[in-house]
Amino acid sequence: MQQRRIGDRTVSAIGLGAMPLSTKTDRPSREDAVAVVHAALDAGVTLIDTADAYAADESEFGHNESLVAEALASYGGDTSSVLVATKGGHTRRGTDWELDGSPAYLRRACEDSLRRLGADAIGLYQFHRPDPETPWEESMGALRQLVDDGLMRMAGISNADIAQIDVARSIVGPALASVQNQFSPGWRFSADELAHCAAHGLAFIPWSPFGGVSAAGSLDSSAPAFAEVAEELGVSVYRVTLAWHLAQSEVVVPIPGASRPSSIQDSAAAADLQLTPEQLARLDAA
Repeated sequence: MQQRRIGDRTVSAIGLGAMPLSTKTDRPSREDAVAVVHAALDAGVTLIDTADAYAADESEFGHNESLVAEALASYGGDTSSVLVATKGGHTRRGTDWELDGSPAYLRRACEDSLRRLGADAIGLYQFHRPDPETPWEESMGALRQLVDDGLMRMAGISNADIAQIDVARSIVGPALASVQNQFSPGWRFSADELAHCAAHGLAFIPWSPFGGVSAAGSLDSSAPAFAEVAEELGVSVYRVTLAWHLAQSEVVVPIPGASRPSSIQDSAAAADLQLTPEQLARLDAA
């Protein structure tokens, strides 16, 4: 599989992203979820992205991190090359989503994620979303301190604009490795941030590369140009969409979610799908 760089790590060009589902009944069973992670590893995926807040509600905070740790521990092959990325800064009150970007909270959240993942240090720890109640500079200082104290090896930020990216670069320094923003065929508002990351050697990790859980199922109709190219190539519209992401820049590493092994196997194959200049032009203009 084609590979990309995140900081000083080489990872697969396609990662596996964990998506928060709204209830405990609309997600795969734990056994099925572990099977998806194993299928991703079998397909050569070496980046798994999760977050402590990816849970149905407050009572099971950390659910997805524990599941990833279980899947890696039960995998029969070598997982030493797998980079697990997680996020902190979102909290849950019942089923509601709230924010806490204070240094004290981020340290506590990072320590809890370390425990759940069973790691000595988190490979890539990302600040989940700006907190209006905490100055951005304070949150970035907290990330820098966590790196300096050895709790994480690389830092990332998520849902950040260009000004916030530059502040993070100045405070976190070389340990800042990635920016994770929403980006998809129907949501291209982070194109400037993507270009800024490319100019400064930061990985750009588009979340919801298919447009989100509710939109992914209708990608054929909502992105007709992508469906047309998929028909020409005899592959899924999802594979074309991920190949388009990769063609945007060498720093892009999309993280599609998957609820079935076949889905992540199809997504992983996008790393080796070549789109022609004419096809890319059509997709860029769509």
